Amino acid sequence: MFAISKDFAPPLKLIAPFFKIGVTFYLIAIISLMFFNSSFSYQEMQIAGWIHLFLLGFVMVIIFGAMAQLIPVVLEVGHAVVDLYYVILPLLAIGTAIMVFGFWIEPYIISYGGVLVLTSMVIFALEAFATLKKAKIDTITVKTVAVSNTFLLFGIVTGFILALGLGGVVSVDVTNILKAHLYLVLGGFVLLTIMGISLTLIPMFSLAHGFSDRAIKIGFNLVSIGVLAVAIGSIFNIIALQYLGYLLTLIGVGFYIYQIYLIYLLRVRKELDIWAKSMIFGFSSLILSLILGIVYFLPNMSESWLHSSMWFFILGFIGFLINGHLYKIVPFLVWFERFSPLVGKERVPMLHEMYPKEEATAMFWYSAIGIFLGGIGLLIEHDFLFKSGVSLIIVGAIFLYISMVRMLNYGK
Repeated sequence: MFAISKDFAPPLKLIAPFFKIGVTFYLIAIISLMFFNSSFSYQEMQIAGWIHLFLLGFVMVIIFGAMAQLIPVVLEVGHAVVDLYYVILPLLAIGTAIMVFGFWIEPYIISYGGVLVLTSMVIFALEAFATLKKAKIDTITVKTVAVSNTFLLFGIVTGFILALGLGGVVSVDVTNILKAHLYLVLGGFVLLTIMGISLTLIPMFSLAHGFSDRAIKIGFNLVSIGVLAVAIGSIFNIIALQYLGYLLTLIGVGFYIYQIYLIYLLRVRKELDIWAKSMIFGFSSLILSLILGIVYFLPNMSESWLHSSMWFFILGFIGFLINGHLYKIVPFLVWFERFSPLVGKERVPMLHEMYPKEEATAMFWYSAIGIFLGGIGLLIEHDFLFKSGVSLIIVGAIFLYISMVRMLNYGK
């Protein structure tokens, strides 16, 4: 259970819209995959639009909403200015929509959406730093919040420069800036945030205690250095530095996986609920993504190996870790808001009673099978297999949306 107090816990009305809008963006992003083929280039505007739709509209919105609640848990202090989250969400959501529209239809408006996204992320990062300054504890999770938000600031600056370049406002090497931007945001912010927060959530939800966190500390340092090396190497076109960064990141993620394995061995809760199944599939996808990525760097390998690797990393690992945790976090937030005042006065529901199990199970199986088929379709560049997988993920996304609506409305 989260050790938080009502003195600084954000209200549900602040957090709930992040989750509603996040799963809506997820559904839209998955449906839009039906318009893509199994062979593509990451430099295509349509692909760039989809990546921003998924990462900004789904991943960032959900992470920002979760962080609004989890930062007080991790730091044991209240937000510096919690009401800023009422501004962050509309700026991020509207900015994302404008950017995606720009990538897909009118490139000249990308920079306008970029300004809104930039503003929302700067507000988020500055509020997080102000809250960190109030904290009196110093853990690996706190360090990941600080470092990941620093990478986020650099990532959005490079992204804004990239948007200006695509809009013809400035002249830059789009390929190199794009690589630095993706690595700073995806590796520096998203991956490090997941590493840090999962060290709090996974032991809590699996009831694991007494494990050493040495592996995650090593992994955190290696990934941080690796992201920095790739970013600098990309901006200044230093190939050797980029490959060093890839290697350090790979080794760092390996230590992270080993840390999760240690936690898994010490878990008390053995039940394979929707959260546990999602974690197993998510980390299996991460391992598969690493294997496919390593094969891609071998001589004369097709880019389809990279495409499949990123598919399992983004949809299999990031997607399942986020969606799996939603089935734990959202019921608790609803319980804390609506039922905690009733404890000791009347019967209150258990958390496992507050999510729709049939819809959650359908979400898991449709999504898992779809991601596997889609990844294979990308690897062998088979359009029918790829779109068959996407069709199944769409069904899973619909069940996720239904689950979210029911969880947020529970007890109303």
